Amino acid sequence: MSLHKITLRDDAAGPAFLAEQEVAGILADAGIDSASTIRVHVPGRGEGGSGEGRLRSALEPVVPALQSVSLFGDQTAVVLLDAHQLTVSEGEALAELVAGADPEAVVLVVVAAGRLPASLDKALSAAGADTIAIKPVRDRDAADWLANEARRRRLRIDQGARAALLEAFGTDLASMAGALDQLEAADAPLDAASLAARFRNRPEEPMWRYLDAVLGGDADTALRRLGDFLTHGHPLQLLAGLERDARRRAVAVEEVSPQAFADRIGGKADWRSQRDHERARALGPEGIEAELAAIARAERILKTEPEATHRVTMERLTVALARRGRRR
Repeated sequence: MSLHKITLRDDAAGPAFLAEQEVAGILADAGIDSASTIRVHVPGRGEGGSGEGRLRSALEPVVPALQSVSLFGDQTAVVLLDAHQLTVSEGEALAELVAGADPEAVVLVVVAAGRLPASLDKALSAAGADTIAIKPVRDRDAADWLANEARRRRLRIDQGARAALLEAFGTDLASMAGALDQLEAADAPLDAASLAARFRNRPEEPMWRYLDAVLGGDADTALRRLGDFLTHGHPLQLLAGLERDARRRAVAVEEVSPQAFADRIGGKADWRSQRDHERARALGPEGIEAELAAIARAERILKTEPEATHRVTMERLTVALARRGRRR
């Protein structure tokens, strides 16, 4: 049995697109077409119906596929998506199926944007599953992908045109691939002005991109990220993210090292704990309290003042926090 585990550190559109490309490559290498592929999306906890055994009804198609026996050397592919949403009992049931599956009959690809149940993870490792880790897609990654994809398609897209596409789609590689499909089919102009007029959407990207720009002191990028986020989300979501980050640093400022900070919050000493500790020590307790007070004032405005004031309130807060980040 060919086993593959694809893990996403970020379940945004960019990494999800790269995961789908990895799945397509695995199936192509195995010579399996879509008609022989069973795709199962693991539903969220409490969803997916109640099955007869340990698996919810939405997951039951996996059982006969993993129990099949190869009679003529043919293979069936099973792609299990959102596998981090499996329950403990489902993980145990699938682990038993993996251990007893016919190695000649099945190609199994497990895609997860979080931790798998321990029993299934252990069974995959014991069976020699190939592990593919997909990192978050950052701006530079998206730019590199666009350049390579344009070259592969033999599209002559200059720097200004690439910037227009990146401005419209951000790190949403799936949408950007769709845009390139349109441009190929229509033989459309590929200059920056034409592309900016054609693609007016704003990218839907995770909140941490906005937070990184704010805390990194990049006011221009932070304002652009703010506009992108508010196209799809609500300003109170951003305020909650800013408050969580500030409260993390309120804990970090009391600790003598990133390791001590990580130990206190029950995490591991990584780049994020290092970053939060450095920012906290640079600001000091008074600076962090000032940030929390500014966030609280913005929240009061959003909850009590007309909606017309909300965007300008968020813009003022964004610029103020970014300037503090630049001074650190």
